[in-house]
This record gives sequence, structure tokens and C-alpha cells, in this order.
Amino acid sequence: MAVETFGTTQDGETVYRLLLGNGPLSVAVLTYGANLQDVRLEGVAHSLTVGSPELAAYEGKMASCGGLMGPVVNRIAGGTAEIDGTRFEFTKNFEGRHTIHGGDAAFHRRVWEIVDEGPSHAVLRVKAPDGEAGFPGNRVVTARFDVLDDATLRLTVDAETDAPTLMNLANHSYWRMDDAPTVKGQVLTLAADHVLPRDEDMIVTGEILPVDGTRFDYREGRALEAGAEGLIDNSFCLSRARVALRPVASLQGQSGVRMEMSTTEPGVQVFDGHILDLPQYAGNDGPSPVAYCGVALEAQFWPGATAHPEFPSFVLRPGDDWQQVTEWRFAR
Repeated sequence: MAVETFGTTQDGETVYRLLLGNGPLSVAVLTYGANLQDVRLEGVAHSLTVGSPELAAYEGKMASCGGLMGPVVNRIAGGTAEIDGTRFEFTKNFEGRHTIHGGDAAFHRRVWEIVDEGPSHAVLRVKAPDGEAGFPGNRVVTARFDVLDDATLRLTVDAETDAPTLMNLANHSYWRMDDAPTVKGQVLTLAADHVLPRDEDMIVTGEILPVDGTRFDYREGRALEAGAEGLIDNSFCLSRARVALRPVASLQGQSGVRMEMSTTEPGVQVFDGHILDLPQYAGNDGPSPVAYCGVALEAQFWPGATAHPEFPSFVLRPGDDWQQVTEWRFAR
């Protein structure tokens, strides 16, 4: 374990980079946004995730690359929701009408404190006050990163509150198994029978559609086409509730490098990374990110539950045992 200074934010806060390793896998985690900045597998020359050596990138347009998104990842329609009969209004930071990734309360744009660290683990924590960006409750979120000796990275996230609130968190890493400009040709597999369609504002409609016969059927694995298949920014349904940890997705590179993702969460958002054409920033391996250079697989609850009560609820209450676990296992 090594801790090094990564930079200073525009507000004057020091950001640290924590280097973790165990066996063939090593990762770097930033205190800015509990960000998974770099992932390296022994024998593979390139980073397996989209990141940057520059703090300015994360304060800028690479904010979502590897960050822990919350208090509510994804979009809240109309920037408003009702909790136990009381309506709350949140910062509207998406199209001026909706809330995305927590609005002004975004966890991925906060500097987290280091609670514990060791050669193969790190524990970070963020506190959010009652009323911040409209979200009720004094909340505490803890993220633990563990590098296991079988080339597995485990992320365990715990959350608590002193008043009923909304909580839907997700790691937003963009993955890339090949040392190539885009993920074209890399094979994505998803254990999802249904998908949530969206409207023109990218808000889920409430429909739950089978993937059979559609371009969203990745159950047997399909090669990504780097945009030729159409926009992918959809939530795929894995279950109706949080369950025991199980494999849900994999990404296979043409180089033979493979990642298998497991999670406890009932859904996974897949985002194609078309927004990553960012020549102003350096990437982990030097060259700047380009459109479709990585694909995001975000384990989370189904978005839209605040407007569609038939969806799995992500209301967090005082005393709830709230824990999310996601693992990524790598091989070559």
C-alpha cells in the first residue's frame, strides 16, 4: 500500500491516490469521488479502465470515469420525488428539468476521507448533511476496496441515514480489455432478460420490455460496435430486489483479456462511452480518451423507482442494513 498526493482541487483540498495490490492485480483509488482511477493486470501492458493522471480531468469532463455516483445515480424525473408522503425537490442539472447523479450533492465530485488502508485494501467515507441539494437525512457512505489474490477487485459500499431518504449508488468505471482506441469487437455478455426503455429526455418510461429479438439481447454475448449498433444508455433488469452476490456480466477482449462482473444489485446500467472524446486530457497510458474508448457497466437499482412504485424501491431508512457488493475478476 502506498499513499501519494494526486493534486489539489480548485477549492484547495488535497486529493490522495491510494495504490493497492495483491498477486497479479493492482489498482489505484482516488479520494476524489472514491474514484477507481487505474486497474492493471500482470502481463497486460495497458490500463483496463479509462482514467487520467490529471486531477483537472476529474474536476472537468472526466468526472464520471471511475467515480462512485450518488446519492442517486442516474436520473430523477422532474428533479422531484415523494418519500413517505412528503415531496422533495432536488437540484435540476440535466436538461434543466431533471436531476442526474445527485445534482449539486454529487458524491463523485467530493473529496472522501481515508478511514483505513493497507497493502490490499482501502476504506473511504463521505458524509452528506440533511437537505444538501434537497436530499433529506444526515447520511454516511463508506466504500471499501479490496484486491483479492485471485485477480479480483471487490467494492463494498455501506450507507446509513437518520431520516428516510433516497440512496442508489454505482461505480461508474469505463472498461476496456484491449489496447485499442475503442471497445469495438469486445464481446459483452449480460444476464438480463429485460431492459428499461427511455424517452427523448433519457428518462425511463416505466415499461419493462423483454430483450428477446432486440438489439439489447446480450445473453449469449455480442461484440460491441462502437456506436454502429445505436445508442446504449439503458438499464438492464437482473432481479426484483438486491440478492446474494452472483455473476451478471462479462467483457471479453480480442486480446484474450477478460473481466467477469458480479454484484448484489438488481440492475446494471450500460453506457457506451460516446461522450469520451476528450483531447484536452491525458489518459492513463498517455493518449487522450476518444469516443467509445470504454464501456460503463454500472451495478445499481433500476432508475425511475421514485416515479414507478412497481420498480424495486431505493428508499433508505434509519436502521436499514444497506450494503452493495460488486466484484470484478480479471483473467488473460
